[in-house]
Amino acid sequence: QVQLVESGGGLVQAGGSLTLSCAASGSSVTIKTMGWYRQAPGKQRELVAHIISDGKTNYAASGKGRFTISRDAAKNTVYLQMNSLKPEDTAVYYCAASRIDTLSVEYYIHYWGKGTLVTVSS
Repeated sequence: QVQLVESGGGLVQAGGSLTLSCAASGSSVTIKTMGWYRQAPGKQRELVAHIISDGKTNYAASGKGRFTISRDAAKNTVYLQMNSLKPEDTAVYYCAASRIDTLSVEYYIHYWGKGTLVTVSS
């Protein structure tokens, strides 16, 4: 089993930056892709970004140019650097991991974190 623990959420003003971290523990050797989803109040959960074990990344349009995902394989940790934050980025951010090379389909996400709240004030 794999456990994902997020950290780094909080309150930030519009235009500010935050870095989220997600550490995987347990049988993390089975993980191929790690990344982030988010769910804003009253909205469906959506993919933010993911990174595959070979380093390939994928970003949702909403975060391109502002968000950067990275992965430290030695620490089994994935990071999401978020810059130029907007009020519409306010959401609970969930770390996700899969044994296959994508997080784009929730059906194939095998592990979820409990989420960390990001609030961007205007």
